[in-house]
Amino acid sequence: MLNDIQIAFIGPGVMAEAMLAGLLKNKLIPAGKIMTSGPFSDRVQQLSKKYGTIPYTDNREAVKQSDVVILSVKPQRLEKVLEGLKGAIKSDALILSIVAGASINKIAKGLGHKIIIRSMPNTPAQIGEGITVWTCSDAVSEKQKQIAQTILSAFGKEVLVDEEDYLDKATALSGTGPAYVYLFMEAMVDAGVHLGFSRRIAEQLVIETLRGSVDYYDSSAEDTRHLARLKNQVTSPGGTSAEALYYLEKAGFRTALSRAIWAAYQRSKELGQDAEAHPPE
Repeated sequence: MLNDIQIAFIGPGVMAEAMLAGLLKNKLIPAGKIMTSGPFSDRVQQLSKKYGTIPYTDNREAVKQSDVVILSVKPQRLEKVLEGLKGAIKSDALILSIVAGASINKIAKGLGHKIIIRSMPNTPAQIGEGITVWTCSDAVSEKQKQIAQTILSAFGKEVLVDEEDYLDKATALSGTGPAYVYLFMEAMVDAGVHLGFSRRIAEQLVIETLRGSVDYYDSSAEDTRHLARLKNQVTSPGGTSAEALYYLEKAGFRTALSRAIWAAYQRSKELGQDAEAHPPE
């Protein structure tokens, strides 16, 4: 599907590299059809030497013949980048944004372009294990949706949603999610050290427990794959798990996590509104 198109990455950062590496690893597009553009020649030259992509330091030149333009710049640079790209993009090109907090409306206004997909990947995408939530404007064709699905699937799983508000919700749940997991893991490791384990052994126990728990979930039959059921399998009446879970519930663990995710969602919406109301000069 991607052999006959050209893709331009505007912003050659870590996530952009994860995306292009996934595309090339899965042999979805030749390296010579991928342009990477950014202000620093060293970085785009580095990607060119490593992957065979075409380097640019002029964004307008990079997008002129591109069928897909992937916006992967930092949010604070987006306004200037959009201004620089306006008028240079092909009228039928697809814009795929992974810029956090940037609405479809903001990008459409900044570019004077209507064919836009907004997506929210997370950091495990860097190893091909990400989950990306995405949505699109009405101007995106079915073929372009399939192209976007192919691109996003190159570095993990993808979920298409109907309403753009779900992107802010995904930011709070899956985008920020790894931070919650690492905090939980860190707390478990610290508890293990408190019990008397060395930090190395405590980390090993926690990491393998987490990995094994997810793998066990995946291996369970779909009709029995319920988190509460799996939790109950290791919770004997009056046992150690029951005692531990009692204290977690008493301490408000579930409520605290729910409130944290809600707070992240509210903050995501605020950042998007602030960016539109007060664009950088």
